[in-house]
Amino acid sequence: MNHFELFDLPAAFNIDAAVLQQRYRKLQQTLHPDRFANGTEREKLLAVQRTAQLNDAYQTLRSPLSRAEYLLALRGIELAHEQTTVQDPEFLMAQMEWRERIATIKDWSTLESAYKDLQEEMRDLQMVLEQQLNQNADQDAAMTVRKLKFMHKLHHELERIEDII
Repeated sequence: MNHFELFDLPAAFNIDAAVLQQRYRKLQQTLHPDRFANGTEREKLLAVQRTAQLNDAYQTLRSPLSRAEYLLALRGIELAHEQTTVQDPEFLMAQMEWRERIATIKDWSTLESAYKDLQEEMRDLQMVLEQQLNQNADQDAAMTVRKLKFMHKLHHELERIEDII
C-alpha cells in the first residue's frame, strides 16, 4: 500500500492538506501503540511499525517537495540519492545570483526582501511542477524537483542568516 492509498487520497500532487491531516489524526488514534498495551509482543511490535509507517507517509505527503519526489518514485523515477545536477544555464545563472545576493545580506530589510522573492520563485516553480506532474511529463518534473530542492536549500540559508542578524 502506497502513502496515498494509506490516506485514501488520489495519487496526485495537488491534495487537500486539511483532509490529509484529518485522516492522519484518525489513523493515528486507531493505530497508536497505546491501544495495544495489553496485546501480545507481536501486536505491540506491529503497532509501532504501523505508526512509524503512518508518520513517514504523513511527513512525505505533507511537504509538496517530498510529495512530488514520492509521486515520481511511484512512476519509476528515483531522485532521493541521485547526483544529477541541473544543466539549465538560466537556472545555473540564477543560482549564482542568489548566492551573491545572500552573501550581501546585512540587515532585516534585505533579508525580508530576499525571503519574499524566494517564496515567489518557489511558488512559481511549484505551479510548473504541478502542471508537469498532471501531464505525466515526469522527466521535466524531475528537473523541476531538483530546482525546488535548490530553492529549499536557499530558504534554509536565509533562516540561518535570520538567526545571526
